[in-house]
Amino acid sequence: MSTYARELEVAKTAARDAGRAILEVWSRDFDHVEKDGGKGPLTEADLAANQILIDTISAAFPGDAILSEETRDTPERLANRRCWIIDPLDGTREFTLKLPEFCVSVGFVVDGAAVVGVLYNPATDELIAGEVGVGTTLNGSPAQVSRHDAVRGGRFLVSRSESEKGWFDKYEGEADMKPMGSVAWKFGLVSVGRAEASFTPKPRNEWDLCGGVACILAAGGRATNGKGEDYRFNRPDPLHIGVCGTNGVIHDAVLQMMQ
Repeated sequence: MSTYARELEVAKTAARDAGRAILEVWSRDFDHVEKDGGKGPLTEADLAANQILIDTISAAFPGDAILSEETRDTPERLANRRCWIIDPLDGTREFTLKLPEFCVSVGFVVDGAAVVGVLYNPATDELIAGEVGVGTTLNGSPAQVSRHDAVRGGRFLVSRSESEKGWFDKYEGEADMKPMGSVAWKFGLVSVGRAEASFTPKPRNEWDLCGGVACILAAGGRATNGKGEDYRFNRPDPLHIGVCGTNGVIHDAVLQMMQ
């Protein structure tokens, strides 16, 4: 039985509306700037989607906290049991390169645990939605993680820059190491069985992770940091060390690969 049906529906509506704004920008010429500190590009699509998400969530749940990549953080959220963690456009670099490897990521957290996640890729018009304990859907149809039980023959969604550095060359011929943008979207694809895992030893922020973590957990998979510890969200420091989202069956093997 669903506990967070309304939250899930609001998240889906907000993600689709934000996605339409993103797609409008993607369909024409646009500029981008680089954020300070090497934090990646920023476009008008990021900002437009951010405003839509915040307005929609705040109207539906005015007492909830929101943590967004594109909005200044405040400590007040830490005292709130309910927190939305959003990335209006995860995979902005791919967006600027016209690669359809980006998504709107909406996660909802209660007492530090991700309970709802929605990921929407407007370029492919695919919406992945999950409620932990209930299930995950892809465009409304039930979906779940794969049951492939070995690294050999598995498909792994990895960082494009890490792949270009040769990090995964030793697995050539053993597994399919597919480079792809957007941490959130990679987790989403794991949750619907299109890959066995996505991982990186590099740190990632809560807004990169939360929506995808919820979708994987809802689909029967497992998601932890690089030490194998379950994720807790809405922390003072949003940066998590290591990323590992899998079908659950091969989770320990993937953690070993990360070493």
